[in-house]
Amino acid sequence: MECTPLEKEQHRKKMMAVQDSMDVLSGKWKISILSSICYYNQRRFSDILNDVIGISNKMLSKELKELEINKLITRSVVDTQPVTVNYTLTDHGKTLQTIINNLTEWGIEHRKKIIEG
Repeated sequence: MECTPLEKEQHRKKMMAVQDSMDVLSGKWKISILSSICYYNQRRFSDILNDVIGISNKMLSKELKELEINKLITRSVVDTQPVTVNYTLTDHGKTLQTIINNLTEWGIEHRKKIIEG
């Protein structure tokens, strides 16, 4: 990707798009939650809780509701004993797979760079 100067109106639209994206994805946990679901296609609440180190039950519940409101995930209740709840990415949520993969690759390279000194 090349960062090139834009005409003022184009720049304003692009900055608005970045802000819209950040409004939906910002916070400490959302990308990690989406990544957990993305890597396995379907996750239960307890699976996500184990994947996302440091998140509380209450916070995970809140974040999952927000992701559902933003149509990035779906919540399915399975009539088992006890009841099982599964989370999957929606088609719209799946459009984030490239971003998640790119963030993963960048994180791996960044960690190497920092460790090297």
